[in-house]
Amino acid sequence: MMNWQNYIDSDGKVLLGKPVVKGTRLSVEFLLERLADGWTEQDLLDNYPRLTKEALQAVFAYIHATMKDNLVIFPGTDFRQAS
Repeated sequence: MMNWQNYIDSDGKVLLGKPVVKGTRLSVEFLLERLADGWTEQDLLDNYPRLTKEALQAVFAYIHATMKDNLVIFPGTDFRQAS
């Protein structure tokens, strides 16, 4: 599996600490939003020349890791309730 840490970084001085593709201001959130809006991988690569295919793959690996570790919070979830 890809080591997403080589491509994704979080720095409080860049986009308020949102995870971004290293060396860019392209946040994981922004890239996922574009894909959700119907952009293709090629659209992203064409419009953001500093983005590489490997970095985009790392975005998916990062999302997979956060979901696997239950780090994704779903809207409307009340975590104050006892489990």
